[in-house]
Amino acid sequence: MLAAFEGWNDAGEAASDALKYLGRFFGSERISTIDADEFYDFQFTRPMVSRNSSGQRRITWPTTRISKTEVPESNVDLILVNGVEPSYKWRAYTAELVALAKELEVDCIVLVGALLADVPHSRPIPVTVTSDDAMVRESLDVEPSTYEGPIGIVGVLAEMGLLADIPTMSLWAAVPHYVGQSPSPKAQLALLNKLEEVLQITVDSHILTEEAEAWERGVDELAVEDPEVAAYVRQLEEAKDTVDLPEASGESIAREFERYLRKRRGE
Repeated sequence: MLAAFEGWNDAGEAASDALKYLGRFFGSERISTIDADEFYDFQFTRPMVSRNSSGQRRITWPTTRISKTEVPESNVDLILVNGVEPSYKWRAYTAELVALAKELEVDCIVLVGALLADVPHSRPIPVTVTSDDAMVRESLDVEPSTYEGPIGIVGVLAEMGLLADIPTMSLWAAVPHYVGQSPSPKAQLALLNKLEEVLQITVDSHILTEEAEAWERGVDELAVEDPEVAAYVRQLEEAKDTVDLPEASGESIAREFERYLRKRRGE
């Protein structure tokens, strides 16, 4: 089960857009929804009105969509949970999702989020994988989260999954805070690449790669127009490059080569 929620856990809309991309790419089918009236404050998360091609008026209510898809040429089935972070009854809401995971015999819950951070847009978007499940940590060689402070619905669902004895992990992309209010295809692509690595699947993301490159060029142009922003970005780049200097290790090269081979096999 992969879950992402629009709102506080979704800087640059990267997490929710990544799951929507997977749903479109693999052709997912909706299997369930969660009733909006129980969990949303419609003065805060307002319904949207639109008109179809024949001019008929239609209201779309905030909700949580659950869909299912099979990944071709693999033994992986995905349950995709995509919705808006609820306003009320978080424990009841996450308990409903965990009960559905149990019913569908989910082997693992993967929580996808994006946060604002002091990172430069011109460098690879960092994606952190953590888990409080010992089996997941050993299998993926990851660490438990050390974060303390306010959490969103993703953090609550992580705890509920672990209490239900479902192995659970979290993926977080760090989105440059100075461009965090607009969609970030580069962060979305970074999350998809990490999901490929973790799930051992192949996703054709060449269109998204082009969008990410165009996004980076656009931010470059904005930075050039504002000397203060340009100086700040250079400062972030220098700090990032200093931290990453020893990163040209055999392990990092091997990870990139494995990803390349998986994509070649998929082609």
